[in-house]
Amino acid sequence: MTEFKPFENELAGLLAALSPAGRRRLTVDIAKKLRQQQQQRIKAQKNPDGSPYAKRKPQPLRAKKGRIKREMFAKLRTNRYMKASGNDSAAVVEFTDKVQRIARVHQYGLKDKPARNRPDIVYPRRLLLGLNKEDIVMIEDVIFKHL
Repeated sequence: MTEFKPFENELAGLLAALSPAGRRRLTVDIAKKLRQQQQQRIKAQKNPDGSPYAKRKPQPLRAKKGRIKREMFAKLRTNRYMKASGNDSAAVVEFTDKVQRIARVHQYGLKDKPARNRPDIVYPRRLLLGLNKEDIVMIEDVIFKHL
């Protein structure tokens, strides 16, 4: 990473030369493309490092068969719940208020109650949001195209 330091310094100078409106357009574009990549990765059920998500807990044998048919986080990755925004200093991809708790529990592998009168469950860590090398290359490409 240190061999890219002069390159990053030049890039920072070019970005500083942009007008605030130009930087805002750039960050919004980066945020939208990042959201698309995060959505594709969540659909593929993979962590940013490429490893698959931890599987769901097996259901009891006497439970109704075929109960869980949908993949994990199918609604969570939609544009309705996953928002992309940008301002002159940052590009942000975040979950809306309604689903932030669910996303946080899975992102960090925390304890949560699945229902009101149920015991706490420790959820395995499933990284919903994160950057990998492909994302960084995509961000650099967007910046170069914008400049």
